[in-house]
Amino acid sequence: MSNPPLTSPLLDMPLLPPFDRLQPEQVEAAIATLIEQCDHQLKTSLHHPRKQAGWDNTLAPLEDVQDKLNRAFSPVSHLNSVLSGPWRAPYEAALAQVTAYWTELGQNRELYAVYQQLAQAPEFADWPQSRRKAVELGLRDFELSGVGLEGEARDIFAANSRRLAELSSRFANNVLDATNAWTWHTEDDAELSGLPQTALAAAKAAAAAKALDGWLITLDGPSFLAVMTHADNRDLRRQVHIAFVSRASEAGPNAGEFDNSGVMEEILRLRAEQAGLLGMANYAELSLASKMAPDTDKVLEFLNDLAARARPAAEREFAELQAFARDTLALDELQPWDIAWAAEKLKQERYAVSQEELRPYFPYQRVLNGLFTVVEKLFGVTVEEDASVAGWHKDVQYFWLRRNGERIAGFYLDPFARERKRGGAWMDTVSVRRQTPAGLQLPVAYLVCNFSSASGDTPSLLTHYEASTLFHEFGHGLHHMLTQIDVAAVSGINGVAWDAVELPSQFLENWCWQPEVLAMISGHYESGAPLPQELLDKMLAARNFQSAMFTVRQLEFALFDFRLHCLARGASAADIQQLLDEVRAQVTVVPVAKENRFQHGFSHIFAGGYAAGYYSYKWAEVLSADAFSLFEEKGIFDAETGQQFLRSILEQGGSRDALELFTEFRGREPEIDALLRHSGIEQLELNINPA
Repeated sequence: MSNPPLTSPLLDMPLLPPFDRLQPEQVEAAIATLIEQCDHQLKTSLHHPRKQAGWDNTLAPLEDVQDKLNRAFSPVSHLNSVLSGPWRAPYEAALAQVTAYWTELGQNRELYAVYQQLAQAPEFADWPQSRRKAVELGLRDFELSGVGLEGEARDIFAANSRRLAELSSRFANNVLDATNAWTWHTEDDAELSGLPQTALAAAKAAAAAKALDGWLITLDGPSFLAVMTHADNRDLRRQVHIAFVSRASEAGPNAGEFDNSGVMEEILRLRAEQAGLLGMANYAELSLASKMAPDTDKVLEFLNDLAARARPAAEREFAELQAFARDTLALDELQPWDIAWAAEKLKQERYAVSQEELRPYFPYQRVLNGLFTVVEKLFGVTVEEDASVAGWHKDVQYFWLRRNGERIAGFYLDPFARERKRGGAWMDTVSVRRQTPAGLQLPVAYLVCNFSSASGDTPSLLTHYEASTLFHEFGHGLHHMLTQIDVAAVSGINGVAWDAVELPSQFLENWCWQPEVLAMISGHYESGAPLPQELLDKMLAARNFQSAMFTVRQLEFALFDFRLHCLARGASAADIQQLLDEVRAQVTVVPVAKENRFQHGFSHIFAGGYAAGYYSYKWAEVLSADAFSLFEEKGIFDAETGQQFLRSILEQGGSRDALELFTEFRGREPEIDALLRHSGIEQLELNINPA
């Protein structure tokens, strides 16, 4: 392999990646060089006599070189998600190298022995809390990486780890490619009856981008949701729904070309094998080793109890929808592709409000500015755009966070959907806050959404749901950016129990529903007129519309994921489908298309970090609702309460246990009452709390 050019920015990445100078051909050799540097530093760190090993001469130098590697790999991984295309092959090559490095490091017994010795030394008790926690988590991760395995078992574990990284990437690629492969074209606008103007304009632009006349419907989030919610053309809804729910499966369009069946089977088999090698009953048990939940029984009890109590309310909601569809919409039988459309019609009849009616009042820039105002009021930080920072696309913005005029963090914001960009919304890290030989390194984040972009003279307009998504991702960003911890392993979201990591994101969503905040984030895009009181009242009244149906849908995903990973030997594609059918029989109240292969596109658990962890959304929702209830008591902008949340949750990162931090903030362990109240289902009395 030839050496990378000395000018490659990946070899000495500045705080902000120079996206205007990054090239795919720079990646593989540069990552290899950085891994060589990590290996050299490991040998140097281990060269010290064991009794002289300490933080400054052993772990800190390792953190330095590993941070260089992480900051080089970060933009490569990110560009694969937001641009794909030319970045896919170099990303996969780099992923293989990085996975091999971390796998081998996790099984390095000499380094493990150093960690053990540091933890057992008398002076360890006097170390700063963040360093002690980093060592404790390091010991746990060594054990979960198979450091204690011998011979063939050790080799199998390492090979499985590398293969699982490849398979996760392949799963995500199949979903993206299947999404991009399907389109529906028409030159007859009558076929698009019911679609709002924003969706029509986006479909017109999508067609023009392909040199087509008329309109082009795609499976990208904004296009898919617009059709399912508003299209009066039932056959169009059917085609779009089936194409979407069967993506990357044998039942979908382009059947077999992007089929994830075998990928899922191998992922589950290897995960089960990894757990078995570590002496655990199943992968769910392995997953919980780094989470708040104490054991698999507790998680299943939590989910099953909530499902049993929420389903009767969901059944009532669906019965109401069926009656409305029959009596008002002349639909004798609701099909899966009718649900969102009929629900929107019922919502409009009952509350005389729709997301599309609200959209003109939520221009993207107004929502963004209002979000920044909320954060300033709560946590005392200001947000300032820096147009001089290069991004990877013309829509990308860069911002600095400041406190008392001083830069403390930064973030990139990539808000709009486009071809070759992964769907959904997420936060990821560019750099972590840590102490370096040259001084303090600031935390920087990526925030990514998939909103509809501007069209002609009309700016990007958000639904209230999309505004809430922006708040959610920014909550993750704040957790990363406002940390005061300067040890990488526990800085920001690092080291935080996965089932608590959604706390700050779900927490911040609550402000989207407060009249005082709605006045900040809304205003008609043409006139600037505030959201009319009548619309506001209707929107607030409709907040819990079909909330029980939404709850059981989330529980379907969570139970399927967790039960799937409780299997001791993995599962075949047929077994996976059978298990999903069983879970649906337990909790689902709406019809499901025979072509539905939801599992084939469930990237959260097959290509993300939520394997045996999707329950975290509901688990953390208990925490976030209970945390927000203190603001309800004290005032939504109560400065003391905001600072208390900042100090106890956002600043602490993973340096202390999540339950300990929550209890410090709330003055007690979490209770579920606030979640039930916010969901409009106060009558449920659960005794299962994340404690």
